[in-house]
Amino acid sequence: MELVHGLKEWQVAVQALEQGETILLLRKGGIREDRGKFSVRHDRVWLYPTFEHQKPELLKPKYACKVQPVESGWHPTEVRIGSWADITEVFQVRDETTVMQLLPFHVWNQAFVRERLQWKPSQPIYVLLLRVYRLHQPCAIAYSSTYGGCTSWIDLETAIATEASAPVLEEAEYHEQVAAMRSILCEK
Repeated sequence: MELVHGLKEWQVAVQALEQGETILLLRKGGIREDRGKFSVRHDRVWLYPTFEHQKPELLKPKYACKVQPVESGWHPTEVRIGSWADITEVFQVRDETTVMQLLPFHVWNQAFVRERLQWKPSQPIYVLLLRVYRLHQPCAIAYSSTYGGCTSWIDLETAIATEASAPVLEEAEYHEQVAAMRSILCEK
């Protein structure tokens, strides 16, 4: 199978997904989302790492130290694509208490959660659970200006085959983590 759709996310979060340290992303979308709101456009995507807006002060210490700040507008000439994901679950959450209960399951800290909840407060935070597959051999694609900007979704200029990949987590471990998060997200 070949994929062309990409979900842009902080490089440090993509790395954590690829290492099996998390299966969860918190999203509210970029400034240039369709109709100004985040939505899940695709359920199978490449994980496209971004560097520009990573903020160490919004990450847990373990992840904050991995961020190398870059100037506004900076991007690599080649982008490493090392994984793709099935987005298996999507939840919309408005309650700060619920989002805070998810802190053990992702890379961000309490300040990030509060900032996200306060930005566009009428819109929910989307909690995405991802079954991640790591390529046996990452590929490098040339950066294109169409990949830039504050938007969550991009289409790669050339499709990439997914066959040479393997799940980061065994199925049982993935479903165990999903169940733990569902117990928080579905308790209300």
